[in-house]
Amino acid sequence: MNSVTVAPNYVPSEKEKYMNPVMLEYFRHKLLHWKDEILKEADSTLHDLQDEGGLQEPDIADRASVETEVALELRARDRQRKLIGKIDEALERINRGEYGYCEETGEPIGIKRLEARPVATLTVEAQERHERKERTQRDERE
Repeated sequence: MNSVTVAPNYVPSEKEKYMNPVMLEYFRHKLLHWKDEILKEADSTLHDLQDEGGLQEPDIADRASVETEVALELRARDRQRKLIGKIDEALERINRGEYGYCEETGEPIGIKRLEARPVATLTVEAQERHERKERTQRDERE
């Protein structure tokens, strides 16, 4: 697939060419590793829920507590399922050569932001504009 090798101690730098092949491969690896960790956690959760049998608790308070824990866990897994979709989209952007650039302005998102949020699609400024616009629209509806 890709013949670029990333050294184990490589860290992207502002001093190198933005989104060069090594940097792209670094982020591809980071995204794939993150996705793999989420899938392992989801598999573990599924096994735990199957093994638990806590919904058979005779005490109604215990059963309610277990049901609440299960609901919270399922909600967390749903958020992670959505995150996997964002990771897949980021991997697609890498394949298309669009990764690391704001989908609104076309400007570089920046290494620090991508390190913190590898699935980011907007620069900090564009994200803040987007959030202000959402707040304004929400306030107008209320």
